[in-house]
Amino acid sequence: QVQLVESGGGLVQAGGSLRLSCAASGTSLSINTMGWDRQAPGKQRELVARITSGSSTYYANSVKGRFTVSRDMAKNTVYLQMNSLKAEDTAVYYCYVYSNVRGTMWGQGTQVTVSS
Repeated sequence: QVQLVESGGGLVQAGGSLRLSCAASGTSLSINTMGWDRQAPGKQRELVARITSGSSTYYANSVKGRFTVSRDMAKNTVYLQMNSLKAEDTAVYYCYVYSNVRGTMWGQGTQVTVSS
């Protein structure tokens, strides 16, 4: 069984920073890609950032230059450093893992609220 545990969400003022973490645990993980999606109220879920096992990264245009995704492969943990936060970044953030063995798995989500 695989478990993804997220942490680091919360309430922050516009212009502030938050760091999200997501740790994957379980057997036969064989993780390829780790990343973050988000879903704001009334909006579609969107990819925010991802990082591959080769450390290639992708960012949504809306967060480029403000967010940084990183990972600790030894700990099967992915991070999302969010700086210069805006009210429009308010959403539930979900981490995900793509495993070569198990496919895509999702975390439970963590709320990020940015007050203007």
